[in-house]
Amino acid sequence: MNDRAEQHHQHRDVTGGWLRPSVFGAMDGLVSNFALIAGVAGGTDDTKVIALAGVAGLAAGAFSMAGGEYVSVASQRELALAEIAVERRELDRHPAAELKELADDFVAKGVAPDLAAEVARQISANPERALEVHAQNELGIGPKDLPSPKVAALSSFASFSVGAVLPLLPYLFGVTGLTLSALLSCVALFGAGALVSAVTARSWWYSGLRQLVVGAVAAGLTFALGNLIGGTGL
Repeated sequence: MNDRAEQHHQHRDVTGGWLRPSVFGAMDGLVSNFALIAGVAGGTDDTKVIALAGVAGLAAGAFSMAGGEYVSVASQRELALAEIAVERRELDRHPAAELKELADDFVAKGVAPDLAAEVARQISANPERALEVHAQNELGIGPKDLPSPKVAALSSFASFSVGAVLPLLPYLFGVTGLTLSALLSCVALFGAGALVSAVTARSWWYSGLRQLVVGAVAAGLTFALGNLIGGTGL
């Protein structure tokens, strides 16, 4: 018996599944609020002002992300539904042409013509299955695979808030100075970057360091700008 024939392999989820939007949403909140807090801290030593800016940045960013994601996904869903409705009408009005189109698609993928015609006939016997297959072939998405705007909005709100609250935490607990906030943010940046390696081909340390550098540079430049404006009294 050939043991190699029994071996199986698994691929990582190249679409990212839930991990990709969650990690990138949290990363966005972390980088943007870390940079905002650093910028305000560069211009003032008033802890209350810095904390207020951080809270405002968290709220504004989270609501903006949620609203934008809701509208974006809702628009995408509406467009997909409209195109699926067009495909449904074509299946109702021109079943023979759609049957031939499906068979031709299988032939183009390497299936023998006779077998392709039979497979297309069997699929077309079930109208809902036929609609699903045609939609997948022509639109790249099925009627049952459409994303939910509400889920997308809530997920974006939650993930952004988680990231944005991290650089703010020390100030909420009465810590003064940017050092602890920056340290916590840098550790979180590296961790978020390392998590991204789960949906990429990069190593965890490379992804972590890359995200750390990007976030640190953004915060450093914003701190310098805040220091310049605060120092000059503008």
